[in-house]
Amino acid sequence: MPGLMRGVARTAVVAGTATAVSNRVSRRQAGRWAEQEQAQASQQPPPQQYQQQPAYAPPPPPPAPGMDDKLAQLTQLGQLRDQGILTEAEFEAQKAAILNS
Repeated sequence: MPGLMRGVARTAVVAGTATAVSNRVSRRQAGRWAEQEQAQASQQPPPQQYQQQPAYAPPPPPPAPGMDDKLAQLTQLGQLRDQGILTEAEFEAQKAAILNS
């Protein structure tokens, strides 16, 4: 029975020592992490209060007209020119604007 008690006592001592070492390592790590957080916090500028931010994002630009839209506009311009509403110079200027868009 003395051998059994000696084994149990030795196990208790080893387990207690391991627990104590583990706790000490954990405390040291926690202390280091706290120091690092404090150092980082002191290096960061303070947050600006009441910073104006847009309430919404601006709308996206309208899509460029497709080829079908351009053809329809050119057809209308041709009809206006044929009816005499547009001069040849006005027709050419509008046509160039549509094709360059």
